[in-house]
Amino acid sequence: MTPFRGSAAFTHDWNHFDFHVSDNVATIIFGRPEKLGALTFDAYADLRDLLAELPQRGDTRVLVITGTGRGFCSGGDVEKIIGSLRSMETDELLEFTRMTGAVVKALRECPIPVIAAVNGIAAGAGAVIALASDLRLVARSASFAFLFTQVGLAGADMGSAYLLPRMIGLGRATELLMVGDTVDADRALQLGLATSVVDDSALSGAATELALRFATGPALAYSMTKALLTRELDMDLNGSLEMDAVTQALLMRSRDHDEFYTAWTEGRKPKWTGR
Repeated sequence: MTPFRGSAAFTHDWNHFDFHVSDNVATIIFGRPEKLGALTFDAYADLRDLLAELPQRGDTRVLVITGTGRGFCSGGDVEKIIGSLRSMETDELLEFTRMTGAVVKALRECPIPVIAAVNGIAAGAGAVIALASDLRLVARSASFAFLFTQVGLAGADMGSAYLLPRMIGLGRATELLMVGDTVDADRALQLGLATSVVDDSALSGAATELALRFATGPALAYSMTKALLTRELDMDLNGSLEMDAVTQALLMRSRDHDEFYTAWTEGRKPKWTGR
């Protein structure tokens, strides 16, 4: 646990999704399978707050996000969110849209690898949560739909117009965000949206295997790699080269790098501490 965490106590019970930690692997499981994992106002707020806590807990080296049944996450609940938004004033609406954006910001800035294990439909905000994760393992029956224009809203929601073109290119992102059609798992892989596609029955095992690889590996190296990938998106080459140089010089003094060399000279596997 970091000695520099905030004074507020950690949250032990999260009421709007299932959360647990085992072997340094944290897992968020969206519930409400009858609603395909649709989010409520409280679920958005809990996601934002949990992602802020995770780096401070000291027991988590990787986060897996998944759903239940046929839905990973179908976005905001039509009845509980969209219906309520109709009666809000503009300032209240802005508070809500900024909160949803804060979830994406927290996902990208969280110094922990995030794996989306997409078990079913990922639509609207669910598609963006998967997009904002670091890796997307996708079940063969799963699909994505950036359907914001289908409900009369801008396709550029929750940072999707920033993230998606950088992942799959402007032309394909324009198609997905403007047309809003459903993208099946095979096309998601072809576009580069899916990291890999596995049989439905193999998704949980594949996510666990990858998560444990992160959980037992050089956590500091993973953290810094994610930070550099995020920060260098908008840098020129000179700025990126300098940030890489400074980071590598610091990591060359890390315990993990020392451990790599010691293990190599002794002919054994490194015992990573994430320090």
